[in-house]
Amino acid sequence: MKNYKIKILIVAIALVNAIACTKEKKAVYEVNEVTIKGDNNPKVRAKTTLEFISIAYQDILGATVSTAQLSSLSIAYTAFGDKKLIEDMIIKNLLNEPGAIIPTKASMTADPAKFVDETIKKIFNRNPNEYEKYYFTNLITTNTNVTPEAIYYALMTSEEYRYY
Repeated sequence: MKNYKIKILIVAIALVNAIACTKEKKAVYEVNEVTIKGDNNPKVRAKTTLEFISIAYQDILGATVSTAQLSSLSIAYTAFGDKKLIEDMIIKNLLNEPGAIIPTKASMTADPAKFVDETIKKIFNRNPNEYEKYYFTNLITTNTNVTPEAIYYALMTSEEYRYY
């Protein structure tokens, strides 16, 4: 009987070892390759003070800035320490000029997709990406307080506007 118990104990230990010591199966996950498109038009060169003022003036008023105005704005720009604040003030003042060439709110709300497309092309010299199209079109259609001036202001005070 003693031999019999030892044999059962050995078989039991062998079964426990067989069950407990199985190799783990490694899961293999397949991943689809995805090609990510980079920015087709990377802007790496910052506009100079004179270029920034001249281009902003042209974008908003559709005319060339006079030498006297350019000199006056340039002096204020270089004399002030906070460049972003001066850029902000220049854009605000240009947008408030009586001759500013900005689409009306009625034309913006009548065809938001066209407004977004034309505005981004005009300001950034590129086509809008899908997110920009979605975001601005949705903003215009869901928020009645948004004006064309606000969209122009947001785009022209962005970091991208400071670069070529």
